Amino acid sequence: MDPLVIVAKLQRILQDNLQRIGDAMISGGVDNMEKYQYMLGQARTYQYMLQEISNLLKAKEQKDEQGNIINITGKPKA
Repeated sequence: MDPLVIVAKLQRILQDNLQRIGDAMISGGVDNMEKYQYMLGQARTYQYMLQEISNLLKAKEQKDEQGNIINITGKPKA
């Protein structure tokens, strides 16, 4: 499987989870401050992870434009 397909699927999962948490917070699914803080922490973590993935992909795109090949699997090409 292409590594970029895996990354896209991971991004979709993270975005869906972030949306689910936001919907629960907006619709009144939070009944105490402890639960609110927990959900807020989850949402911030998902946002952070999505931003980091985006930053990594930007760096890959910039290097690809320069003609460099980036192997994100970690295995050297023979």
